[in-house]
Amino acid sequence: MRAHTKQFGGVLWRVLAVAMVIAGIVFYRSLAPIDDPSLAGPEPKTLSDRAQPTYAGANQVYWGDLHIHTSLSSDAFTMGVRALPDDVYRFAKGETLQHGAGFPVTISRPLDFAAVTDHAEYLGQARLADLDVPTTRQSLATLLAHENRLTITQSWWEIMSLIRDNGFKLTLEGVDATINQSAWQEIVAAAEQHNEPGVFTTFPGWEWSADAGDVGTHLHRNVIYGGEELPALPFSSLDGPTPPELWAFLRLERAKGRRVMAIPHNPNLSEGLAYRITDDSGQRISGLSPVDRSDLEPISEILQIKGSSETHPLLSSLDEFADFEIAGTVPGRAMTLASVKGAYARDALRSGISMSHSEGFNPLKFGVIGSSDSHNATSPSDEAGYTGKLPMMDGSAGLRTGEAGIGLVQMTPARQWGSGGLAGVWAPENSRAALFDAMQRRETFATSGPRIIVSLFGGWGFPEGTANAAAFDTVSRAHGVPMGANLPQAPDAAALPEFVVVAQSDPHGAHLDRIQMIKGWVDASGVSHEKVVDLAWSGSRVVDPLTGKLPPVGSTVDAERATYANTIGTSQLRAQWRDIEFEPAQEAFYYVRVLEIPTPRWSTFDAVQLGSKPMKPAAIQERAISSAIWYQP
Repeated sequence: MRAHTKQFGGVLWRVLAVAMVIAGIVFYRSLAPIDDPSLAGPEPKTLSDRAQPTYAGANQVYWGDLHIHTSLSSDAFTMGVRALPDDVYRFAKGETLQHGAGFPVTISRPLDFAAVTDHAEYLGQARLADLDVPTTRQSLATLLAHENRLTITQSWWEIMSLIRDNGFKLTLEGVDATINQSAWQEIVAAAEQHNEPGVFTTFPGWEWSADAGDVGTHLHRNVIYGGEELPALPFSSLDGPTPPELWAFLRLERAKGRRVMAIPHNPNLSEGLAYRITDDSGQRISGLSPVDRSDLEPISEILQIKGSSETHPLLSSLDEFADFEIAGTVPGRAMTLASVKGAYARDALRSGISMSHSEGFNPLKFGVIGSSDSHNATSPSDEAGYTGKLPMMDGSAGLRTGEAGIGLVQMTPARQWGSGGLAGVWAPENSRAALFDAMQRRETFATSGPRIIVSLFGGWGFPEGTANAAAFDTVSRAHGVPMGANLPQAPDAAALPEFVVVAQSDPHGAHLDRIQMIKGWVDASGVSHEKVVDLAWSGSRVVDPLTGKLPPVGSTVDAERATYANTIGTSQLRAQWRDIEFEPAQEAFYYVRVLEIPTPRWSTFDAVQLGSKPMKPAAIQERAISSAIWYQP
């Protein structure tokens, strides 16, 4: 494996070369400043009350983003970011921040917790180097506001080429441990300054950014610490470029009494390597499936800007909602079954129970979260207020849609990306210890941005009406286990697993369409299967007895105005479901997915702002995805 990141694949760059030829033909049309209304920034937003859970019980939901970059990351600095770790936490708590593209941004609702996860590779060095790139010759705000489309395209090309050819090293001479340590100390100091138990929690950490091969396949992990004891320097992919080497580092850290975990992200961009635990013949790869992998990596980030990693239509052909925010693998390369198998969470959960069936342990037992992967010190998860991931790449509506330059429509991968995600954590209090414990036990869920609350419990028999109980959390915990846990031993051979779930819409967002149960199981021959069951839904719809499908909820989206109405759907859904197809000898997992009614995608809001035609899809169904509950014979 290579230690340096290769962000963009070769095929993309051949496309870029063609686009530049086209640029030479049509340059005469571009010799005028761009007219991109988004450069003025979204309207300043007033802070609203945080969404609070409505369930009685000791635990409540806390919302956070564990994946935010600043100018201490080489790619972020090169693309125009100048914000620092302190800015991340000020923004997350509600203060206004200056976007890298030059406009003010304010989060719509403050977060409960956050983490700065700058790339450990060459940490802080680009910021202090004498780089000669477009964003150091003039500010990105000046470039976007006053230059013409040809100049912007040339600048875009120059920066992308620099990252493609050199990764995080850029034009740096080599690793400077003194600068790396100083940057790490700045990250830690900001985390300590802003950590306020009971009010706002910070987590010191970094991103370990290894890629496999030379085509930009991501094997990245965020390393998160839950205590005060920290290493002198982050462990980067230059120190160890393979996951087993990172796991060895984590074991050493834990042996020193330090609370630490790794959180994989963007498995969808791994070309099937993120969750790979067997070779082509089906034999276990011992180095990639150690017994403690599920303990070292208890959760995975499956919803973020660079796409969804829950499942893929090629893997879940019968799942009508499997095509949500599917981003390409390596930019410019086609997705095939070979490239997506091992790259999505549901398939990985199936691989894990298959190994548990054959070898008695599960190295892929993980919970799920969402986060942003913002490289601008922000957490831009709202479709209406989306401000992009990397300012030079997608920091304005014109850049995101490709209309700010010549040929950028064909070139920018940002058109495929989503608006980000959020982590929902069930914990008794807002503190490092409590939140870290909850993440370690996988009592977490992911959302694509809205603050949809989902609570799931499994057991062998809940009192009738548990799903409608006022003290839902208390009653459910007394009779079952929460998301992320293992079902206890069955009371008798005839028992059937039962699940109770409550979902509540974002009080500032869209109504809910339905709750779905996703079940995976392994048959006697060791082959895994999956099934999607609609548990509860809005309105008076009836499941089609021939297809087994629930009719669509409908849509109120007006794409020309980027609006919708909560005249369909419902604010809350509840279900109590028993698996009547359960086989006691079969390994299984269960998780729920909660869908909103259709709402406008970020690209539709951008189109309205630019006065252009929205790209497809104009509307999406945002969602929440719970961590699983496992059954093992």
